[in-house]
Amino acid sequence: MTAPIHISAEDLEEVVHLVRRQYGYDFGDYARASLQRRVIRCMQKAGCLTAYELKYQLTNDDRFFAWFIESLTVNVTEMFRDPAFYKELRNTVLPKLASYPILKIWHAGCSTGEEVFSMAILLHEAGLLNRARLYATDLNPANLERARQGIVPLQNMKEYTSNYIQSGGTNDFSSYYTARYENAIIHKEYRKNIVFATHNLATDQVFNEFQLVCCRNVLIYFNRELQNRVMTLFSNSLAPLGYLALGMKESLLFSEARDQFDVVSPAVRIYRSKL
Repeated sequence: MTAPIHISAEDLEEVVHLVRRQYGYDFGDYARASLQRRVIRCMQKAGCLTAYELKYQLTNDDRFFAWFIESLTVNVTEMFRDPAFYKELRNTVLPKLASYPILKIWHAGCSTGEEVFSMAILLHEAGLLNRARLYATDLNPANLERARQGIVPLQNMKEYTSNYIQSGGTNDFSSYYTARYENAIIHKEYRKNIVFATHNLATDQVFNEFQLVCCRNVLIYFNRELQNRVMTLFSNSLAPLGYLALGMKESLLFSEARDQFDVVSPAVRIYRSKL
């Protein structure tokens, strides 16, 4: 029987250092237990039995590194995920944002685009999409390329339709996409105002001012220091009285930035900047 693959804490730190030094990706402040599990999963997929083999591949094969980053980054997402959150956006947040002549929204850690597509549909139904600019960023270039094409697995659309209806949607959800083989393609008219770009929350800076920042189910993979850095980044990226949306398992309660926000909806983790 093959021994289970393991990577020691020391070897994991060497991998983190190698990736930072050679490729500029900084995983130094990612939660170690989660990062270790994901690195081991990558080693299993790649057939790397030891940390030495992994480091050798990362050092000598750029294509392997691209695959490693794609496999390492968490890509758990869905359209209208947590319908109660989207219902709150629909009923409470978007009516407040409707007064802006141009509405700028940042989806940080957008993965393959399902959540930003959901936002575009909400904005369309609220009559706001034509004056909205959505910025969708992610660490993983492969995620962004898939998102640019508007590709969503067709097998998921039944679940996404249910999410949409629970969020308060009343249109025919199938009118928002075209089925093509095993994929659904989100219509271009709902993607035309989305800008996709690479952005690393661990190292990159403020790049615009937004009325709404959505970063859902990303902070749970960061340690406390990086969480505080990212929350400061979001606070500095928000327009006065701008909104911040986090994931259902995330909170500002223990954040150094908590005093900069009022709670709009504690149940679905929506906050508003005091400044």
